[in-house]
Amino acid sequence: MANSRTLRRLIKAGVENGTEAFRRAAEELIREERAKKHHLLANDLERMLYGEGPGGPRAPSREYDVPKDTERGLRLLEVRQPCRDLNEIVLSDENTSALGEIILEQGRSELLGSYGLRAVGKVLFYGPPGCGKTTAAEVLATELDMDIAVVRFDSVVSSFLGETAANLRKVFEFLAGERVVALFDEFDAVAKTRSDEAEHGELKRVVNAFLQLVDAYRGRSLLIAATNHESLLDRAIWRRFDEVLHIDRPTLKQIQDLLSLKLRGVRYDLPLDETAFLKAMDGLSHADVERVVVRAIKSMVLAGREILAVDLFETALRKEQRRQDVLARR
Repeated sequence: MANSRTLRRLIKAGVENGTEAFRRAAEELIREERAKKHHLLANDLERMLYGEGPGGPRAPSREYDVPKDTERGLRLLEVRQPCRDLNEIVLSDENTSALGEIILEQGRSELLGSYGLRAVGKVLFYGPPGCGKTTAAEVLATELDMDIAVVRFDSVVSSFLGETAANLRKVFEFLAGERVVALFDEFDAVAKTRSDEAEHGELKRVVNAFLQLVDAYRGRSLLIAATNHESLLDRAIWRRFDEVLHIDRPTLKQIQDLLSLKLRGVRYDLPLDETAFLKAMDGLSHADVERVVVRAIKSMVLAGREILAVDLFETALRKEQRRQDVLARR
């Protein structure tokens, strides 16, 4: 049986000089290592093979004629293959059930159409940052076997009068002609309340354009909007969505499930079933908890230890809490 160092050298050499046959063999090897619960090794090999981490960007399944901003020539969307499935996310039972219903309806959209019904096609995720909104969109794309198209608001929003609304029209025209999961992340950038006296007339025109485009949309792509600032959204926006999900910080039970998920393939001696241990992470987001786990695992590896113990985890947690204190003062 080859050791991990040999496997890493093999993958590196194959990536540099390999063929499609090598890639298929390497992918099979990674699947075998993951089945053995050697997740750290599998993730490392995957990173070497694809050039990204397991959750990183992947090339789209095919070429797309992505629209561009006329002013600067920037792409208005980035299309890629999703990397995460339902086993990679921890949500409330209510939200997990809601995702399941969306997947079911989207998967049987033709059947619903034969009865004059439409599948859920417009979904709004809101809640604190780092709690899984973007991951949930990626999970939907994976489960529906669709690419994910992330709308680039840095390209959509233009300094030229009327160009932002024109860019939005291009985005919706593209989505109407494709079948992808479209993610409008941080979409309060184009959906702020029109009653805000501080906002200029151009933004109000953009909001009006967005509302009209959403109302008129009849394409097969699944539209997902996500925001950390729901209080900024125009009241009329909320009624345009078929489903609205509040994705909040994890409960203690969800923290326990998240730790179990992120510690797969790692030998550890942690009291995951003790309330006091879990309460130390109460109030952290999903991303914060994951950051603690990664930092603790790094410390274990660098210290040459084989088991992730409480002392390493608590040190990582204290560092994250200091980070949270700094952010809170900003």
